[in-house]
Amino acid sequence: MPILPVSDPADPRLAPYTSIREKDLTRGHGARFIVEGKVTLEALLTRSRFAVESVFLADSRLEPLAGLLSLVPEDVPIYAAAQAVMDRIAGFPMHRGVLACGLKGEISTPSEFLHPPPPAGEVAAKRMEEARSPLLLLSDLSNHDNVGACFRNAAAFGAGAVLLDERCCDPLYRKAIRVSSGASLTVPFAHGGTGAEMLCAATEAGYTIWAMTPRADAAPLHTLSIPERLAILLGAEGPGLPDALITAATPVRIPMTTGFDSLNVATAGAIALAHVFRQT
Repeated sequence: MPILPVSDPADPRLAPYTSIREKDLTRGHGARFIVEGKVTLEALLTRSRFAVESVFLADSRLEPLAGLLSLVPEDVPIYAAAQAVMDRIAGFPMHRGVLACGLKGEISTPSEFLHPPPPAGEVAAKRMEEARSPLLLLSDLSNHDNVGACFRNAAAFGAGAVLLDERCCDPLYRKAIRVSSGASLTVPFAHGGTGAEMLCAATEAGYTIWAMTPRADAAPLHTLSIPERLAILLGAEGPGLPDALITAATPVRIPMTTGFDSLNVATAGAIALAHVFRQT
């Protein structure tokens, strides 16, 4: 396992890792994404559907992570630098001392994911038919922590995939990956299109859609039977789902104490997914 030492913060081989905080926020990575920490590196190397391009570690992390580094493909470079050099490259203190760069590849839209062209469509349809796993649909979630937490919940409660409309933030943003505990690298997802198009694609694919809302006239979660194909729809913190999306689905609420009707969006998704998971 050859380790490539780095001493110059301007080393061009480390360009993907330069000022990653600013690049993440401006989508400057393009076809790449950055993972941070041991948990997400392990997910990238062992369970991810994405390819790893390189690994970058602080010197002090080489020995503790030797077993994990043995899983890095032979053609993937592993760079190592002193902590001070790594901090200068990243643009902020890298306390975990563990970074890796992955390749996004092609990211499909929800419509393409649910209705891929044959023959891939036939294979996908067969797998979806066999899996019978619920889908998690996200609309207008701009908070990376919430998106990451939703992916973590999806993995924990057996969701088959997460579909995000175009107003959602990137689930491969470094912080979203970290909050998801690497789940956004392993749970299938599609990203793009409008919320209405996402619901239409799911409906055409035979899914019953539960729109999670605090509306008093919505059906209480515990009173509903689980449909054969279910998609759970979550909206943004604060405004929640727009009326048009709720009308196009089955409104569902989580009963709460009088005078309180709001939950964090990821918490609401976890409760709904856990309810389904216990009964399937």
